[in-house]
Amino acid sequence: MDDPLKREFYVEMCKLEKWSVRTFRERIKSMLYERTAISKKPEETIKNELQQLKDVERITPDLVFRDPYFLDFLQLKDSYSEKDLESAIIAELQRFIIELGSDFAFLARQKRITIDNRDYYIDLLFYHRRLKSLIAIDLKIGEFDAAYKGEMELYLGYLEKYENIEGENPPIGLILCTGKNPEHVELLQLHRSNIKVADYLTKLPTKEILMDRLHKAVEIAKNNLSHYHIEK
Repeated sequence: MDDPLKREFYVEMCKLEKWSVRTFRERIKSMLYERTAISKKPEETIKNELQQLKDVERITPDLVFRDPYFLDFLQLKDSYSEKDLESAIIAELQRFIIELGSDFAFLARQKRITIDNRDYYIDLLFYHRRLKSLIAIDLKIGEFDAAYKGEMELYLGYLEKYENIEGENPPIGLILCTGKNPEHVELLQLHRSNIKVADYLTKLPTKEILMDRLHKAVEIAKNNLSHYHIEK
């Protein structure tokens, strides 16, 4: 492993999550570093976050959330519904949590919330111990749609108002879909919000295809950062 930052990431995450040797190798093989948002940040930012992880075990969402997520273990057929996806995740909950990361704790499936006498349902609700945040996960079949942001904002607003307890950080939303539509994500300025959007793959791509996708994601992230600095 030639990149010292990548090497430090794996070492510190291994210590934090107490990986076995087998898990350590699997994480490297699955290109975990490249799939985290931290890899798409400027080098100085990566160094600072890894130093904080090393010194005080301070972890940030950029180190926690991934894109894409590999859900090949669900063994879904070519045609499936959101309910099928949700049921498969619950059936394979342990492996799903392993893909998410070891600090995720499952709380609820189809969490019902009532707003203005209208019922809504959060597909999956987790809690992340180190982030000290509720994590609402919305499962979507197909590409990201702008309307999903409003849905998630409603869920997060409700969770913060009615479910957060003292000492917890604001909740985080993760929208999992089979295509991100990067310009939608950019224009909605989701990088400034507590909402993450990630692809999920039910079949593993070749390493070449995955690398191509990750390189494109890095370019998009760099453009977003440059726009952000210009606006400031």
